[in-house]
This record gives sequence, C-alpha cells and structure tokens, in this order.
Amino acid sequence: MKKPLTLADVQKFENMEFLAKQLVEGFITGLHQSPYHGFSVEFSEHRLYNNGESTRHIDWKVYARTDKLFVKRYEEETNLRCHILLDVSPSMYYPLENNGKLTFSALCAGALATLLRKQRDAVGLVTFSDKIEQQTPVRSTASHLHTLLLLLQQQLEQKPTATDTNVADVVHQIAQQIPKRSLVVIFSDMLSRVEDMDATFAALQHLKHQNHEVLLFHVMDRKTEEEFEFDERPYVFVDVETGQEVKLQPSQVREHYRTAVESYKKELTLKCGQYKIDFVPVDISEPFDKVLYAYLVKRAKGR
Repeated sequence: MKKPLTLADVQKFENMEFLAKQLVEGFITGLHQSPYHGFSVEFSEHRLYNNGESTRHIDWKVYARTDKLFVKRYEEETNLRCHILLDVSPSMYYPLENNGKLTFSALCAGALATLLRKQRDAVGLVTFSDKIEQQTPVRSTASHLHTLLLLLQQQLEQKPTATDTNVADVVHQIAQQIPKRSLVVIFSDMLSRVEDMDATFAALQHLKHQNHEVLLFHVMDRKTEEEFEFDERPYVFVDVETGQEVKLQPSQVREHYRTAVESYKKELTLKCGQYKIDFVPVDISEPFDKVLYAYLVKRAKGR
C-alpha cells in the first residue's frame, strides 16, 4: 500500500483534484477486496445489433416480432445519494499555520466524493458556519465531481470570517430539504456554545427521524485541543470565532480543560449511539485513510 498522505504532503500541492485522486488510488491499492461491486442497472433503450459483438443482450422477443436484432442498452442506477456537510467556521482553520482541521476535512471530503463517483453514486456538498455558505446539487457526473473539488480548493484558499458555528440550524435545514433516504456525512469539530449542545443533538436526531444514514467525523487536533499539550510558558489563547483572549500558563487550566473536553466527547458519543449515528473521532495527525475505511464500513452495513 502506498504511504498514507499527511498534512505535510498536502501542503506541497495546490491541486485538490490530484490529491483526492491520489488518495483514493492509494487506498484502493491497499484493499484486499474491491468495494466496487453489486452495481444495480436498469433498462434504458434498444439499439440495432452490430455484427461481431456479443449476443448476450439481444432482445429475442423483439426479434420474434420484427425479425430484426436489437440489443438492450442499460444504464447504471445511482446506488446512493450522499450529502457531504463541511464545517467551515473559524475553529476549523485551527491550527492556523496550516488550516489543519479544514485542510484535513476538505481533502477527506474530496476523496469521498471521488470514491462515490467511482461507484456511480450521487454526491452533493454543503459548506456551513452559522448558516449554509454553499450548497450544490446531488449528482454523479464527472463534471459535477470536478465542480465539487474546485469548490473545496477555493474554500482552502479563503480566510476565516468572524462567525460562530451553528450545526443545529444547518442540520435542521438539510434534513428538511432532503426528499429521499440518503447518507449524510458531516465533517465538523462540533465546537459550539455549551448551551447549544441539546439543539445540536436534536438536529442530528431530526436526520435519523427522516430515515437518513448519518456519519459524523469529529475532527480535532488531539494533542492541543484534547490533551492541551503546550510548553509550560505564558500564552495568550485567542478564541478564533469571538476574538476573546485569555492570558495564562497551560498548567493553570490543563486538568480542568481535559475534564471538560472528555465530558463533552462522552456525551457526544453517547447521543450518537442512542440515535444510531456512526460517530468517528478523527485526529488530524492520523492518516486520511481512516475516513475512507469508516465510509466503507458504513456502506457494508447498508448492503
């Protein structure tokens, strides 16, 4: 299997389409069994039989009526409709030196879209912060995939704006818009105000009530955001969404901070389990492949 891509590798390139393709190809190379099987097909139309080609799809009933050879043409059905929701709020640009969480999530979203396209599945992209920023149709064409990857590339080139994260409102909107049972994939650090937590869980439950499959990638920089591992010296910590500043040394708050984060993650994990939402904690220092494996596990459950 090819060496997994890292954030350092991503910074060497500016072509999201190339990166997504490279990631998917490397991932597939490492699989023992291809996930691309069982595509359903439906009848499309007839065409005249050409001498020398296989007789497998000749419609003999039509031949009996017309004394002419016609071949049945088929087209692949879309196996799945997938909506990728990408959190682009300011906290996703952390660490700011490489826009770490957003870079990781955007590449994973691009790779998933590429994989879905290979499977003839339809995919759409929604970017959001405190509201829906961009939303594409759900399609399975090559040109649509190119558009999605271009949007992801452009998102990485933008600077964060001073907005909050409002997962709840966005998820409620999406749940109301999706007419058919779909797979909803969310990339987010789920960092919002504590008082908004119940609303966030209610929104996720809304998706499940609509019979959608939900896959939540909880994207974090584990070393600093969960373990609070900083050198022991004075820091000025800045809230990237509000601009609020706090001056302190890490040891002053580390234990309290860890306890609070652990409590929140446990609650998030518990609620996702109750609502049958696939919860995937992701550390951006880990290989991107973990996201693709989680997706395949989700698909395997649905087959």
